[in-house]
Amino acid sequence: MEDPFQILIVDDEPNIRSGLAKGLQKIADRIETAGSVNEALDKFDADLYQLVIVDVRLPGDRDGLEFVSLVQERRPGTTAIVITAHGTVETAVEAMRRGAFDFITKPVDLTLIRQQVSKAIEHHRLQTENRLLKDQLAKAGEVSRIVGSCRALQEVLGQIRQVADTDATVLIQGESGTGKELIARAIHDLGNRSSGPFVAVNLGALPETLLESELFGHEEGAFTGAMRQKPGCFEQAMRGTLLLDEITEIPAKSQVDLLRVLETGQFTRVGGEEILHSDARIISATNRDMPTLVQEGTFREDLFYRLNIVPIEVPPLRQRREDIPLLADHFLSHFINRHRRGDKTFDEEAMQTLIHASWPGNIRQLRNVVERLVVTVSGDTITAADLPSELIAVASTNSSQIRPLSEVTEDAEKIAIQSALAAHDFHREQTASALGISVRTLHYKMNRYSLH
Repeated sequence: MEDPFQILIVDDEPNIRSGLAKGLQKIADRIETAGSVNEALDKFDADLYQLVIVDVRLPGDRDGLEFVSLVQERRPGTTAIVITAHGTVETAVEAMRRGAFDFITKPVDLTLIRQQVSKAIEHHRLQTENRLLKDQLAKAGEVSRIVGSCRALQEVLGQIRQVADTDATVLIQGESGTGKELIARAIHDLGNRSSGPFVAVNLGALPETLLESELFGHEEGAFTGAMRQKPGCFEQAMRGTLLLDEITEIPAKSQVDLLRVLETGQFTRVGGEEILHSDARIISATNRDMPTLVQEGTFREDLFYRLNIVPIEVPPLRQRREDIPLLADHFLSHFINRHRRGDKTFDEEAMQTLIHASWPGNIRQLRNVVERLVVTVSGDTITAADLPSELIAVASTNSSQIRPLSEVTEDAEKIAIQSALAAHDFHREQTASALGISVRTLHYKMNRYSLH
C-alpha cells in the first residue's frame, strides 16, 4: 500500500500557512504547518513528509534555504518548494543548488502553487517508482543479463546489492567463463555511479610496453607513435567504474604504479608532468588463486590487500546445474532472434545431457554450444543426438553415479518446472496448464524449490 502523501508548510505568517493549507487540502492526504525551522525540524523528524513548502525568511538563526539543505541531508527523497517575498535570481539559484524542486515569489497565486505542487507530487511519485523498480530488478537478479535462481548465485546477488551503493574496491574471482564482467557491470548499474562510464580493460591482452599508456594515458610525443594526447582508462572511467580484468597478469612494475594510484588517488600520463586525480571505482577480476600468487611472490601482497576489500566468488556452472535449463532457454531465445531462425526447443534427453555435462568453459561454453545448435539444427526440436559428442560422453559418465530415488525425482521435477516457466515467460497460469497441475500446486512447488 502506498504511503499517504503529506505536505509540511513552513512560514512565519499564520495567514499564509492557513491559506496554503486550505488551498492544497484537496491535493494532499494530510497537511501540517510550522512557523520556524526548529518547529519544522521537530515535525519533519517525527513523521514522513514527501513535500515541504518553505519561506526563505524565517525567525531565528536558520532560514528556509538552510532548512532545505537539512531536509535533503536527513531524507534525500523529499521534494521541496521555496517561496519568498524577496525573489532574486541569486536566491533562486541557491535554492535549486540546495535541492529545491521549484522557487515561487510572493504574493502566492493559489492556482499557480496548486499546479506546481501537483507537478512536485508527480515528480516524487516517479522517483519512488524508479527506486522501487530498481530494487525489484536487483532482488530478482535481472540486472546486466544475469540469469539464474540457485542458492549460490543468490548469495552473489546479495553481495552485489550490499556493495553496489558504496565506493568499496571489489575483487571478483571465478573460473573463466563464469560471468565475472557481468557481475562487475551489475555492481556498476545498481550503484550511485550508474550514470557514469563503465570501462573494462583486459590486462592479460596488453603487452607490457603499452600497459602504462593504456591505464594512465600519454602525452603527445611521449614515445614513438604517440601522435596526440590520449587519456587512459583511469581518466575514461572518471566518476564511473573501472574494471581491471585479469588483474593477476599485470607485471611487477605496473603493480607498483597501480598501488600508488590506489593509495594516493593520483597519477600522471606517460610523458606528462600534470598530476591528475582518479575518481573511478575500482573492480578487479581474475580466474587465478591470488593468495597462492602472493605466497609465490609473483603478486604484491600490499596490492592484493588493496584490491581485496570486498571479495566476491562466482560459482562455476557445475555448481549451478539447476540453472542450466534457464540459461539454455535464455540463450536459445537470444540466438533465435539474433540469427532470425524459427522457434526451437530442447527435448528432455537433450536438456538432461546439458544438465549433467561438466562445462569446463562454464557459461561461455554453454552460450557457444547453444548458438551453434541454433545455427546448425534445421528442425524445431534439438535432440541429444544434435549435441557435441564430448558433452554426451561426459554427461553419461556424470549421470551414472547412483543417487537416492527421492533426490532424482525432486531434481527432475524442479528442472521440469524451471523449463516450463522459462518456456512460458513465467506466466503461471500457462505454466500450470502445460504441466497439468493447478496454479496453487505450482505456487507451492515454486516456493519449495525457490523458483522466482
